[in-house]
Amino acid sequence: MPNAWDVGSARILVSLGFEAIATTSSGHAASMGRMDQQVTLDELLAHVSALVDAVDVPVSVDAERCFADDAPGVAVSVERIAATGAAGISIEDYAPASGIDAIDVAVERVAAAANVTRSTGMVLTARAENHLYGVDDLEDTITRLTAYHEAGADVVYAPWLADFAQIATVVTATAAPVNVLARVDGPGVSVLADIGVRRVSTGGALAFAAYGAMADAARELLSSGSSTYIGRGLSMEDRRAAFGG
Repeated sequence: MPNAWDVGSARILVSLGFEAIATTSSGHAASMGRMDQQVTLDELLAHVSALVDAVDVPVSVDAERCFADDAPGVAVSVERIAATGAAGISIEDYAPASGIDAIDVAVERVAAAANVTRSTGMVLTARAENHLYGVDDLEDTITRLTAYHEAGADVVYAPWLADFAQIATVVTATAAPVNVLARVDGPGVSVLADIGVRRVSTGGALAFAAYGAMADAARELLSSGSSTYIGRGLSMEDRRAAFGG
């Protein structure tokens, strides 16, 4: 399930054959000239509404920490996101100001989100952010993912795991379907499927691959004045497939 960062990227991904897409908080923030976790809920809602309107496949929302300090606030945010027509949503257990949530706090927040997603039909993904923020404690991660599933999460996700054995342990130890973040140093999709991973997402990787290609092209133009980058651009055929006309 690739992560789109704007309407154009969403339409390209769908035209290539992907049957579902997700948003990316870091990619969306970059499209607005910002770093991750610097987008407001209202800005996210506008973004999600635009993507849902632009494509005919399910859209799952990277909702960060659901833009709320407490469980009732989480429920309100999830209700507002559900109103966009999104098919799924994720919730994280990390806050920039305070770090990883205590597990009881995180479980309460997941349960609040699950109460809404059960009534709206959205798929809820609960994320244990340990490894993304340098907490290399697989036992705690599994404990959290198990608790989040028991609190109502449909899918569990520990971003930044790349070690095959650790991913396999999570899959074996967790009753819920497991999502894995694609990494350049991690196992490929077919290998992950073989060990029981149910979903692979790309996070902000596609967005920054695209921005990286643009930066490389701009450096070529600035340094040598040549334009070989034009030959590496999206073909007219792919543009028509994605954008119509």
